[in-house]
This record gives sequence, structure tokens and C-alpha cells, in this order.
Amino acid sequence: MITRVSEKGDGKEFVSHAPGFWPNTAPEIWNDWKWQLKNRVTSLAQLEQHLDLSDEERSGVLLSGDKLALAITPHFFNLVPRSNPEDPIRRQVIPRVEEIWTSPYDMADPCGEDSHMPVPGLVHRYPDRVLFLVTDRCASYCRYCTRSRVVSGVGEQELHTNFEEAFRYLESHTEVRDVLLSGGDALIFSDDKIDKLLSRLRAIKHIEFLRIGTRVPIFLPQRITPELCAILAKHHPLWMSVHVNHPRELTMEVKQALERLANAGIPLGNQSVLLNRVNDNLETMKTLVHKLLMCRVRPYYIYQCDLINGSSHLRTSVAKGIEIIEGLRGHTTGYAVPQYVIDAPGGGGKVPINPGYILYHDNEKIVIRNYEGKIFEYPETGNENVQFAPQREYHDEYLYS
Repeated sequence: MITRVSEKGDGKEFVSHAPGFWPNTAPEIWNDWKWQLKNRVTSLAQLEQHLDLSDEERSGVLLSGDKLALAITPHFFNLVPRSNPEDPIRRQVIPRVEEIWTSPYDMADPCGEDSHMPVPGLVHRYPDRVLFLVTDRCASYCRYCTRSRVVSGVGEQELHTNFEEAFRYLESHTEVRDVLLSGGDALIFSDDKIDKLLSRLRAIKHIEFLRIGTRVPIFLPQRITPELCAILAKHHPLWMSVHVNHPRELTMEVKQALERLANAGIPLGNQSVLLNRVNDNLETMKTLVHKLLMCRVRPYYIYQCDLINGSSHLRTSVAKGIEIIEGLRGHTTGYAVPQYVIDAPGGGGKVPINPGYILYHDNEKIVIRNYEGKIFEYPETGNENVQFAPQREYHDEYLYS
């Protein structure tokens, strides 16, 4: 049965769109993840077969061939409406001419990964953890991809991960206790290749736990098979960060895939990117974080969009991100409130960005504001010689004293 939703739907329901634009596909074929990969939408002709493209989109597709490839799985393509180029799902995966625009702030490598790469494919920026770039391919390609310089095979660089050299580096650096697998997306590997990769890392005694950063459960939920989950469960403690930006991405199939991972004992966190006209409003983000909790996924990060080349049309203000966090904190369960971060340009790492809850702080007290705007004083108890007044509520004029 085909279930479609209105383009104006708020995305609060878990909906199946299968088989959508592929009406003659049998369920057993549709649910084959390898069929999904082989039948991705990758050309202008395929897009025009199903969508009414805008001039900006058509030009974007023609010009995107040397920046970041076009590829959208049938599952995810079914979320794209035929006639609305401003749709939040469409804006994430269909190229637009704005990708060739230049901004004085744009960077090829905004997170400074290349300068923190001691061996090809291994990024060691933080003291006790590394990022392991195991492939340059994904199930589908996000138009704001931080690694568009190396991902998809058409960017300005190529990823040449040297696996054995990376393993030797990890073996000799005993301070590394945490390895994050990313790329590209490791979950497009075969079961056997994933098992061998995780087993090799597990053989390094000082590595305490493993993480996988992936968008496969959202782009390609058919990949999350019971067999894959059994392999992942062999290598605990193993954590997974998924990437959902809009509540409509959380379909019935995605919910089932995420629950399957959770049932395999894998803690799940979500990393969203704040994107212009995609999720840069409170109601959309609140719906998203509530749906994530229903899928047993903890909202973990909201990223300010990196200063990647060609992404200026998708970036929004930092003030908007702070406004969203302000609208979540105290107004819904704490489990639903992610940390808003900026990955400091040039390789400074993640910096948390919070609303101004601390109004004043010295060696005697800290003055704080709660989600309602009420102001309170708490004693700085580290100073044994200070006599503190009882905690009390302040009037608003304290803000301006």
C-alpha cells in the first residue's frame, strides 16, 4: 500500500512512502538494500522524470558534477514532493545553482581535518579519540557535506585511507581510547567487511569503545538487517550517531531500523545540522527531537552549518540556533534538548553555544537566569571564608546593574 503525505504535513506521524515513485516494485525487491543502492537517482533525466525542477535546481544539477555527486536512494527520494523546490527534504539532497556561489567565509576544509591527519584517513585532533575515514562513499549525498572535497569521488581531493598504516598508528598511540568510524559511511560496507574492520580495532587493547557516524538508517533503512545488528552487537561497547535534520525523515521504516539497532544494545544519538529553510525554526526542531525520542534516539548535537564551499544558501544565523535552544530548554524534557555547537573554523573542535544563563560570577556567588527569565543567586561554596546570604530571587533590574 502506498501512503503519501501532503507537502504541508508537519511530520509528526511515522509514515511509510513505499514504493512511491517505484509502484511496480515488489516488496522483497524494495526491501533489498543492495537494490536501493543500485537504483539511486543520480542524473538530471531521472530527476525530471519525477519532479518539476526549478531553474535553480536544473542549473545546480548540471554544474554539480565536479563538486559533489548527485545520489538519492529510492527510499529517501519518495520523501521529495514533485512540485515544491523549497521543500526542506528537497533542499538537502537536490543540487541548486547557489552551490557555485562564493562567500568570503567559505572554506574547503572548514574543520581543519587535513592538518590533523597523521596518516592518510585518520584524523587525530582530540587527545584521546580519533576520526577514522574508512570510505568516501555514502548512500545519498547531502548538499552541505562537510567533506564534499573528498566525498562521492568527484570533489577536488581524493581520499586514500591507508588502513594498515592507520592500525599501526592506533597500536602505537595508547592514549587513544575512542575511535569514530565515518567517511563517507561505513554502513554501506558488506557485513563481512564491517565485521573484519571492527574486529581489527577491537584487537587493539587500549581502544575502549567504538562509534559509527552514519546517515544510512535514514537514507537506507533496509540496510539495518538483523544480521548486521548481530555483527555490531559482537563489538560492544559500540555507539552510533545518526543524522536526522527534519521530522519527515523519520518514516515508519526508519523508526523500525533505529529500534532494531537499539534492541541490539547500541546507544543512539542524533546529530542535526541547522539549515536555512529546513529546520531553522522552533516548532520543526521540537517535533524532530520528540520523534527521535520515540525512536529511542537521544538528540545529541545541533551543529551550526560548517563554512563549507557552496553552502552559504543553507547556512543560518547563530542567533537562530540560540533562539531554538532557548525555546527547548525548560519547555520540554531535558532528554530532548541537544547541545548546540560550532565546529570552530580551521580545526578548533566543537565549541558549545548556549543562551546567556550566567549573568554574573565572582568568587562569592553566581547569578543565573532560568528558562522563564527569573533570576537567582547561588553561593560560590569553594571559598570557605565568605559568608553567604540565603539564595533568593532577583528582580529583572539585576540584569542592568
